[in-house]
Amino acid sequence: MNNTLTYEERQLMAIYLGDSDGTREGLIATLENMRTYLNPDEEAELLTLTDSALEHLRGMDDEAFSQLDLFPDL
Repeated sequence: MNNTLTYEERQLMAIYLGDSDGTREGLIATLENMRTYLNPDEEAELLTLTDSALEHLRGMDDEAFSQLDLFPDL
């Protein structure tokens, strides 16, 4: 797996970080919950992005997560 987060993955994480408790595990739980509401036929791209972001989050430790700059470009 490529350990480099894409711009889109960072933006997704930044958006949902506020709905979590601010931890890596909290963000994973929030994204997993959000994922259950996605319709694979209509939101395939968002589903793929979410899965990719989750894979990155699961592959890093809390120290690496704390170093991420997760501020959305709104």
